[in-house]
Amino acid sequence: MVNSDRGIVAAVVLAVGIALAGFLAGNGLARARAADRFVTVKGISEREVRADLAIWPLRVVAADDDLGRAHAQIQGSVRRILIFLAAQQIDTSQAELQDFSVSDALVNQYGGETRAGSRYVIRQTVVVRSPNPDKVLAASQRVGELVSAGVVLSSGGEYGSGGPTFIFTKLNELKPPMIAEATARAREAAEQFARDSRSALGGIRRANQGVFEILPRDQAPGIAEGSQIVKTVRVVSTVEHFLRD
Repeated sequence: MVNSDRGIVAAVVLAVGIALAGFLAGNGLARARAADRFVTVKGISEREVRADLAIWPLRVVAADDDLGRAHAQIQGSVRRILIFLAAQQIDTSQAELQDFSVSDALVNQYGGETRAGSRYVIRQTVVVRSPNPDKVLAASQRVGELVSAGVVLSSGGEYGSGGPTFIFTKLNELKPPMIAEATARAREAAEQFARDSRSALGGIRRANQGVFEILPRDQAPGIAEGSQIVKTVRVVSTVEHFLRD
């Protein structure tokens, strides 16, 4: 009789265990399926901004058979550039002289062969750094006055075409409100999807704030961001939201 009672108890315990395991397994499967139901949406935020810093390299060249005269030409060109900048109300204390170089046509890697043209060529770059991009832009449109004054300008090299580069330095101030706006727009898209699919929107499964981009305002072929004083700042946030029945 005792053995029979023990057998009944063991059977009941086994049955309860099986039922509980089945319940937990089923509940876990239901949760797993619910976790698979989510929507991925993107939210975009854009701002039109104006550059607050300009860097303008002015590369000058002088050539002569006499080294002293070539150097005097370079010095004269630099003086005329500084006078020109001051006339355009640009602070010349922010101008720096860089990349001074002298080449001698009689001394080259091929061993003393001469070539046509002046023997000595001197190059120097005047780099203007200004917190007044509008003044630099206006001055760059009058650069022909320097040529008329006898300044020989050269493009190319480290500074590309030699025109001004306009920089926006206040991106960190825009990040918090733009991230908030992009996230809000992503949620709006997720809510619309939930309504269309007759679901309820749940919490966030995963989020990526995206990378901030500074783009040219006029996005046409051949237009570089640095050449435009007005720019577009953009961020695209990607958010995954759970969906509930």
